[in-house]
Amino acid sequence: MKGFGRNQELTLSQQLLFLKANPAVGGEGTVRANKLTWQVPIQPTALARSYLATITYRPDQTPDVQIDGPDLELLADGRPLPHVYRDPLRLCLYLPGTREWEGRKRIDQTVIPWTYLWLYYFEDWLWSDDWKGEGRHPGDEPESVGNRALRRAVARS
Repeated sequence: MKGFGRNQELTLSQQLLFLKANPAVGGEGTVRANKLTWQVPIQPTALARSYLATITYRPDQTPDVQIDGPDLELLADGRPLPHVYRDPLRLCLYLPGTREWEGRKRIDQTVIPWTYLWLYYFEDWLWSDDWKGEGRHPGDEPESVGNRALRRAVARS
């Protein structure tokens, strides 16, 4: 049966069953037209506001997470949102290509907890204006050690 091997992707139906069976997740969803959609209310801490997240997942793609309410941009009050993708606005939860997410992993054990964590850091950022969630986006390559050493040497001379 597809999805039971360690290296096989889970089917949309399996992902849906795991989401429904996990008592820590909550929410509701469907599988239609080769797409899983799951809506879940998330309150990252007891003192934080509650958010409504929608997770959309298609086979051979990465899950997308959108916040349906409250409006993140309104909460940001004109500041550019950290760690999001645009068109449409989606949360940046992991670095693609690093195998943090693979179709053989469970959404209820990866994407949902990552969304809680992203919203925790977002709540902190709203207050502090300092994103403490770390991470980077594709294309934001770290400086190579050689270049940094070269710049230091030039600065000393």
